[in-house]
Amino acid sequence: MTPKSVEEKMEPSKSIQPQFEVVAPETKRSLGEGQAIRRARRLDLFAPELVGPALKQAFAMLRPDTQWSNPVMFVVEIGALLTLLFIIQALVSTSASQVPITYFIALDFWLWLTVLFANFATALAEARGKAQTDSLRRARRDTPASRLRGKDIVEEVQSSELRPDDRVVVQAGQMIPGDGEVIEGIASVDEAAITGESAPVIREAGGDRSGVTGGTRVLSDRIVVRITAAPGESFLDRMIALVEGAVRQKTPNEIALTLALSSLTLAFMIVVIPLWPMAWNAEQYMAGYVGISEPLRSLGTDVPTLVALLVCLIPTTIGALLAAIGIAGMDRALQANILAKSGKAVETAGDIDTVLLDKTGTITMGNRHATKFLPVGTYSVNDVARLAAWSSVADETPEGKTIVALYKEQNVSPDLINARDARFVAFTAQTRMSGIDLPDGRQIRKGAPDAVVRYIQRQGGNVPKDLQAIVDSVASEGATPLVVTEGTRVAGVVVLEDILKPAISERLDRLHRMGVRTVMITGDNPLTAATIAKRAGVNDFVAECTPESKLAYIRKDQAEGKLVAMIGDGTNDAPALAQADVGLAMNSGTQAAKEAGNMVDLDSNPTKLLEIVEIGKQLLMTRGALTTFSIANDVAKYFAIIPALFAGTLPWLVAIDVMHLHSPTSAILSAVIFNALIIPALIPVALRGVKYIPLGADALLRRNLVIWGLGGVIMPFAGIKLIDLALVALHLTA
Repeated sequence: MTPKSVEEKMEPSKSIQPQFEVVAPETKRSLGEGQAIRRARRLDLFAPELVGPALKQAFAMLRPDTQWSNPVMFVVEIGALLTLLFIIQALVSTSASQVPITYFIALDFWLWLTVLFANFATALAEARGKAQTDSLRRARRDTPASRLRGKDIVEEVQSSELRPDDRVVVQAGQMIPGDGEVIEGIASVDEAAITGESAPVIREAGGDRSGVTGGTRVLSDRIVVRITAAPGESFLDRMIALVEGAVRQKTPNEIALTLALSSLTLAFMIVVIPLWPMAWNAEQYMAGYVGISEPLRSLGTDVPTLVALLVCLIPTTIGALLAAIGIAGMDRALQANILAKSGKAVETAGDIDTVLLDKTGTITMGNRHATKFLPVGTYSVNDVARLAAWSSVADETPEGKTIVALYKEQNVSPDLINARDARFVAFTAQTRMSGIDLPDGRQIRKGAPDAVVRYIQRQGGNVPKDLQAIVDSVASEGATPLVVTEGTRVAGVVVLEDILKPAISERLDRLHRMGVRTVMITGDNPLTAATIAKRAGVNDFVAECTPESKLAYIRKDQAEGKLVAMIGDGTNDAPALAQADVGLAMNSGTQAAKEAGNMVDLDSNPTKLLEIVEIGKQLLMTRGALTTFSIANDVAKYFAIIPALFAGTLPWLVAIDVMHLHSPTSAILSAVIFNALIIPALIPVALRGVKYIPLGADALLRRNLVIWGLGGVIMPFAGIKLIDLALVALHLTA
């Protein structure tokens, strides 16, 4: 296509004026994708869309090279295979047995079901995440893009041809062709295809809401986007790969628990395996003693029964559900529109000691608004307003825009400088000032009081004595003062007001009840920071914060053995996000921030860290609760199976036969059946997690022991007895 000038190509046409009529079909399609994502996230645990693929995957996971990743269930699978070989040998053998062959077949059937139920739990957890990728893939498609060449020429290309640093123009109704940052303009964007939320969001240049994602659609106005990701490396591509989780790394806590379970399994194998030759030799001796030429195979000398004993002794319940618990933690985070780049990030969130919260947008209502101009010395209010507005004409930050808006509101005929006739000085985290150099040589600056004072002193100017009093007065009221200068003279102060977010104090109090220490970080002066911190209820604050001071604070806490979480959305937050144990980046933020963090909030809601901490703590609580239940569950099974096996040779074991099961074969089969059935019964708990209650470690331990420990002891006694009665009633056991 022949390149056209920007003015020609981007000239508003009549067809674009009724914006929502034009884009309605595409918007409906995008909203449909968002509804599909939300539906996938709300799917019932055992929805047919999930169960079918999970069942197929459960059988596929029987492969030894796959099963090996779960040592406990690998041992059960080997036991089931040995039992199957024993049955085949028994069918072709002529030797007699005291135990019917149907007992061995039933035993092997339930052993295989135990493995399949464990595989099904893991596969179902994975299926819940994979169910969301279809909608994401629909959002990832090759789309037309209007790439800028020079200042005023555009060319039509496909999104697959775009490279980092390319600039593209996107108008109302068009798809954003790739991940990037808005460098010009402001627009309403439909992100339903990514977040599942139908409400449009505002994306604009120069603020904290400049990040855009490929596959989303502009609903109004026009923006220029600088592409930040190469084809195949977009945020959507990485999100799909993470959700599908082809290779899910175990978290440190999960690795430690797996090693503990493997050690227990090995210990019980060392105990059980020698029982077979010992019992076999005893049977041979007894057969010879009574003169039987062909010894009978009795209960206790056969491989299936010893396998059943081993399976009931080892921690199969938690071994079967351990992987599902970890996967479900990441899935619950995704249901909350939080993309965790690893299970470790979710798990670590449950152990966070300190969280760093940015004041603006997290504790307060986003952008500060200019509310008044205060003159200093011989300057008037109108002088301060005019100079502040001039310095903000080309300022794309929200604060700069509100300064211009307030000046226009207070003046019937506002006198504004054309930014093209002057040189704009952008704000940086290091200088903490911005301004404008006028054609007549005047230099106007506005910025943080301490930064401006240092600037004036370096220029050889004098700071008015009453400036500090004005700054302190503004800061003491919880507002933010910006000092305005003309050359080396201080003209006055701009007052920027902060408003606390609704219910932020209650949310911070919930974090405190979890034992999490909150720290507000802000570029404001100490007086302003102290006022806001007191009103919000944070434990501490860091004023006049720079990227270096954020990093230093995190490292100081980590050196004391604490785990630190950090929220950020800007490029200057990237070092701190990378250093923090949990780095939550906003999806609307810069690409650097999203790359540095180990979590991304698709809704760009900084206060969602509370949900992240709760999800992490819920994951740890679920793992602890089911581990407690599994151990207690095994204790109860010992009382069912051990007396049945050894009461004949060790009469004193009759004293602990409190269950009085029908027969040894019924006791063993009942224990194995219960051992298998308890796994699918606990799948909802593993996937949904136990109910989170903000309690201390001691209180949680007591709760686990009372509910899951006591329940883990009582349930097997009742369950095994009921299964025993059912087997007898149905004449399925001797």
